[in-house]
Amino acid sequence: MKAFVTGITGQDGSYLAEFLLAKGYDVWGLIRRSSSFNTGRIDHLYLDPHEQPRLRLVYGDMTDGSNLSSLISEIKPDEIYNLAAQSHVRVSFDQPIYSVNAGALGTLRLLEALRSCNLPIKFYQASSSEMYGKVVETPQSETTPFYPRSPYACAKLYSYWQAVNYREAYGIFACNGILFNHESPRRGETFVTRKITRAATRIKCGLQDRLYLGNLDAKRDWGFAGDYVEAMWLMLQQNQPDDYVIATGQTRSVREFLDEVFGYLDLDWNQYVRIDPRYFRPSEVDLLLGDASKARRVLNWQPRVSFEQLARMMVDADMELARRERVIQNHGKEGAAPWSQ
Repeated sequence: MKAFVTGITGQDGSYLAEFLLAKGYDVWGLIRRSSSFNTGRIDHLYLDPHEQPRLRLVYGDMTDGSNLSSLISEIKPDEIYNLAAQSHVRVSFDQPIYSVNAGALGTLRLLEALRSCNLPIKFYQASSSEMYGKVVETPQSETTPFYPRSPYACAKLYSYWQAVNYREAYGIFACNGILFNHESPRRGETFVTRKITRAATRIKCGLQDRLYLGNLDAKRDWGFAGDYVEAMWLMLQQNQPDDYVIATGQTRSVREFLDEVFGYLDLDWNQYVRIDPRYFRPSEVDLLLGDASKARRVLNWQPRVSFEQLARMMVDADMELARRERVIQNHGKEGAAPWSQ
């Protein structure tokens, strides 16, 4: 089996690549050309330089439809997992056109390339709970109406409906995974959960004094990314394509995440956290809570890592980083000239 994964260098892409390789897949990953390598999350997957690699990286971009078409024709994958996007909700307000071009139109380019190649390829689209936005019911399920509240969410909603449209119009095996928030030690450091665990461990190690955040009352359904990539794969193993909510069914506020993280480190976050209006969104999403009963019933999927386990897993990983930083910093001070200390 061959899988083509866009967004492979991101959090979800790295866990999905691990999962698929363990299943015996050959995995092709799309990466953008940049002046520095951004493959840190997947470098460990190249285990033996003398063996034929089962993970191959190819250059491309979601804004280049002809390149995507050429790659699909060349690779002839059995499955495509479209995880690529400008994935930061707050940044999408600052870069709305790029967010939509890479996310929404990128999905359309990929679907059109898939349709044109005329191969029986299964397609997974990474949809998002942010599409529910200003929620009209709680919990949110596959039948809950959408109300997006950011350029990111609007782009994801466009991609969602294009996947449905290509499924119904052209018979493509296309599935939408409506994933609620999922975190891990590989989460980008600008996302609130990782921003918190990174800052808390640095504070514990004496490397940082303050943490600046926005809305502490926003509530999210937080799960572990490693659990959620299994659901992506399960969707494409079914006899019929469909759309699924993937969530834990529990919601916690940012404030509660702070309690868990700082409490684990025996710190009082009130002494270190400050509110900065720059981190508030122009239009906020206050509450997201997913109903994944369909995924449990049809896919036989359920999350394994609890909220508390997730927070502590992230703290443990970031504590290792903070300790290394402290060693490097202390070593630098010891080796510095007297007048520079």
